[in-house]
Order: sequence, then C-alpha cells, then structure tokens
Amino acid sequence: MTIETPAGATAAVAQAKTNSLVTKLWNYCTVLRDDGLSTIDYVEQLSYLLFLKIADEQYQNDLADVPKRLVAEHLDWSSLVAKKGEELERHYRHVLIELAKNPHTNLGTIFAKAQNRITDPAKLQKLAVDLIGKQDWAAAGVDIKGDAYEGLLAKGAEDIKTGAGQYFTPRPLIDAIVEVTRPTPDDTILDPACGTGGFLIAAHAHIAREYQGRMTKAQQDHLSSGAIRGVELVPGTARLAAMNMILHGVGTSDGPSLIDVRDALAKQPGGDERVSLVLANPPFGKKSSITVYGSDGRLDKEDISYDRTDFRSTTTNKQLNFLQHIMSVLKIGGRAAVVLPDNVLFDGGAGEAIRRRLLKEFDVHTLLRLPKGIFYAGGVRANVLFFDKKSPRTDNQPWTSKLWVYDFRVGEHFTLKTRPMRRAHLDDFVAAYLPGKPRSERVESERFKVFEVEKLLKRDKMNLDITWLKDPALDDADSLLPSAVIAREIVDDLQAALNEFAAIAEALGEPVADEIEADAGSPL
Repeated sequence: MTIETPAGATAAVAQAKTNSLVTKLWNYCTVLRDDGLSTIDYVEQLSYLLFLKIADEQYQNDLADVPKRLVAEHLDWSSLVAKKGEELERHYRHVLIELAKNPHTNLGTIFAKAQNRITDPAKLQKLAVDLIGKQDWAAAGVDIKGDAYEGLLAKGAEDIKTGAGQYFTPRPLIDAIVEVTRPTPDDTILDPACGTGGFLIAAHAHIAREYQGRMTKAQQDHLSSGAIRGVELVPGTARLAAMNMILHGVGTSDGPSLIDVRDALAKQPGGDERVSLVLANPPFGKKSSITVYGSDGRLDKEDISYDRTDFRSTTTNKQLNFLQHIMSVLKIGGRAAVVLPDNVLFDGGAGEAIRRRLLKEFDVHTLLRLPKGIFYAGGVRANVLFFDKKSPRTDNQPWTSKLWVYDFRVGEHFTLKTRPMRRAHLDDFVAAYLPGKPRSERVESERFKVFEVEKLLKRDKMNLDITWLKDPALDDADSLLPSAVIAREIVDDLQAALNEFAAIAEALGEPVADEIEADAGSPL
C-alpha cells in the first residue's frame, strides 16, 4: 500500500483540477470545429475571454480603496456577459477592436488584430457564460490556470494540418534544458523564436523555485522588468505566448510587452539587446525565401534581403541564420542551448563555415542527440547544442577543447500518443551533464562520449553528426517494437525525406505544395 505524502496529495489534486479544466474547455472545441474553427483559432478565442474573466476577478478581489481596473468598465467581462444573442456578439467584436488600441503592453500584444471567429451568438454565449464564466480562475491559482492553458496549447499542437505543432516544444525537453543551463535572477534571458513561450516560462519557474526567499531587491526588479523576453514573428502565436506568460505569473497585464512581435533576423542586435542566456528552438522546415547577406560578400537573388554585417556567412537556411543570430546576440560569458535539425551539423558550404567559427570563437561543450517521435511536426531529427561565448583569443586557438555528445536517439523509440517522452527519460542525460559542476568531472558512458576539437576540425566538412551506437532492435528479433511505434517511425522517415526533397525543390525554384509546407513546420 502506498501512502501519499501531503505534498504529493496536493500535487495530485492540482493535476486533477488542471485536467478537469482542460477537458471541460477542450470538449467544446469539437462543437466549434463544425463551424470551421481550427484548434489554434479556438485557443486564441479562449485567450481573449480568459483574459477578460481573470482581469475582472482581479478587480473584484482588489482590496485597495480604489480597485485598479485593467479593462475599462464599458469593455470588461461584466459588460460582455450582461448581453445575450446578437447583441453579445456585436459587443464582443467591439471589445476586441477597442482593446487592440493599447500597443506596447501585454494587453496590446494579446489583442493585436484580434477578431471574433465564433460568429454563432449561441455558441459564443455558451463558451463565455457557461464554460469560462462559471470557473473561478483566481481561486485556481497561477500554477493551475497556467498549466491548464499550457495543456490547451499542447492539445492545439496536435492539429498537424494547421501547423500548430510548429509552435510547441515538448515540455519534458524544455524542463531538462532549463535544468542543465540553470537560469539565475541575474541573467537576461531571450528566446528569439519563442512560439508559445515554453522556454521563457520554464526559466522563470526555475528561478522562482531555486531562489525563493533569496533574491535581492535589485534582482527582483531585474526579473520583473523584462529580464525574460521573447521574439515571435507570427502575431497570433505572440498573443498565445503573452497570455501563457501572464497566466504563469511572468509579467503583468498592463506592463511592457515581454514578447516582441517581429522577425528576429531583421536587424543586428545593439549592445543593450545582448543577453546572457539564449534558450531557443528556431523554426525548421524549408529554406527561407529571405537571404541574409553576411560579411562574406555573397549575394543570392531573393525577394527580400537582410543586411547583417555581424553574420560571417550568407545563406537562405533559416536554422543557420538563427544560429548566427544567437551567436551575435550573446554577451561575452553568455551561454546558449539551441534545438537544431541534423542538417545544421553536416551541411557543407555556409554550414561548414559557421560550425568552424562556432568551435573557434565559442566553447561548444555539449551536444544532445534527440530521438524521433517527440515533436508534433513529422520527420524531425533534431539535437540540442550547448555553447558559451568567449572573449576573442590572441593565440588563434579554438575556444572549444572537447565536445561531449550524449546519444539519446539510438535505441530510443517514442510516439506522441502510445509512448510519449517523459521528463524521467532525460534523467540520465541531466545527471551526466553535471549541471553546476566542472565539466572536467564528467564521466564517459555508453551513451556519453567526448571528442577532442583537433579531431572534429579534421572531419570531412567538419561534420558534427556523430554516432557510435547501434539500435539493438535491429538485431534482436525478440525486442521488436510495437506496431504503432514502427508505423510512426515509418511515417516520420517518409516525412523527413519529403522535407528534404521540398527544400531541394525550393532551392531549384520550384513551388512546393501547401500541404507539404504545413507539415514541414518546426516545433517551437
């Protein structure tokens, strides 16, 4: 018989409440889907209504002599639910238009270009009054309502046809990356392709947990004034990130927006924009239609171009350009953990030049090879690269001395539904990484090997796609994988091949079908 501890019981109750909230809200999505509303549209509409409801609860619970209103009285939750039918739908559209007029704040980011996509007044009333309105969100607490919202985002990521999964990085992977990079209250943290804000929220939670009661006033002020921020190109995704962060206690509704809605690659970062920690999963997929002109002088004919003199190599490869951007935006002494597809490790030309520069000017100390079947976008083969930025050396020697490679791919088989990856699956990697301890204390194992930089620099095209393990399932008939896992891996392999052919076609100037582009998105 297992006797659950009070802490465990509390966590179980919280998880049950979270699951209940997610199920209650998500079940209604099937009704709205008949009206042509995608899952990502549904979560977006929930964001608007949730914000209005929570802002109303905060106002009602404010004990100040003059309670603070985040939303004007004629636009607030009470004004909305007091109406019914077509009058409700008309007023809701008016509220969205008016709240979008408050730029540069989290409020403005959430409601920027907001539109009502629930055009049936009866269904809008059901969602607002019966589902969201009857839930006491303030009583649920930051963790529960934040986790419930993230649960909705995870469900939305399953909608492959709309490409929603490209904005969602698996939480177990995020948590492991944050645990080994160990964010502090003194860090300035950036995700230049933040999607729905998973890395930023996890970093904030880590700092709050590890430094509870130990932060100075200066550190608290630093943390609450934009120390954690993101950049997101897609306005709809940026609003989800802003809402996600508010629900997790990061930033305030009327405070400066922590999500910058723009193309991170469009301009060179200034001195005050450089950060001490980058956590990122840049977009995968086809090559960009934008060329970034680097200092190598190469020019490729493209519709749009960026002039980035801080880049050394010109390429249309989005992942390589994001890697160059991250190299540039880091402060001296800063560190980065970046999810990158396999091609970044072995592509020639600009890829080889960027890797060579990375090993020489940065301390590239750890590479985590990820298994298939953990991302919502099919066919993704990815890795996490960990590196630190160093001051220029005068002896022309590379800053990287040893690259530790942890192979979490070979012999590991996951699917999103039948065998999803859990945080516990990454325990061995986290332990082998030795977060907070000297890397000289690391120990090699079957999955964790070290490679000297001299040998890496001599590899053909300086290929860092290194493997040494063999999948035991290939030789052992008794260890055959479940048919669902095998089927999923076949689909992923076919999708990966399709993505590669699509990239080649794009490079040759041939258009790619919309359905291929949708499936080739990345998990942000």
